[in-house]
Amino acid sequence: MTSHQTAQTMKPATAAKKLGVYLEATPAEFQEGVVSRTELNALQTDPPQWLQDLRRNGPHPRPVVAAKLGISIAGLARGGVTEALTTEQIEALKQEQPEWLQKERATQAEVRKEAVRIKERNAERERRAGDSRS
Repeated sequence: MTSHQTAQTMKPATAAKKLGVYLEATPAEFQEGVVSRTELNALQTDPPQWLQDLRRNGPHPRPVVAAKLGISIAGLARGGVTEALTTEQIEALKQEQPEWLQKERATQAEVRKEAVRIKERNAERERRAGDSRS
């Protein structure tokens, strides 16, 4: 008996998330269908013009906006940014440097510094544990 393999599919929202684009800005046929793993791979390796334009100009989903601004998604919310932003809007925020953005960037820098410190501490503990076992 041979098993019959069916194509893995995903909802458009999942595919949009994997592609790093805002679902509501994608073409209707993308939003209304399902996306197979093969189709997703094709979109990633050879993106059509609409996908290239979305990635370049937006509107971008919150994780992409947060990354472009160098802050967390929660920082976006604290700053009052709840909707998708275009690349132009993100660049304007970078130029304006509102107080909330400066604060969130400083917070993010502290979080990164702390993560490095913890990683180094854990590596040191691992090294000591390895030395004591020898």
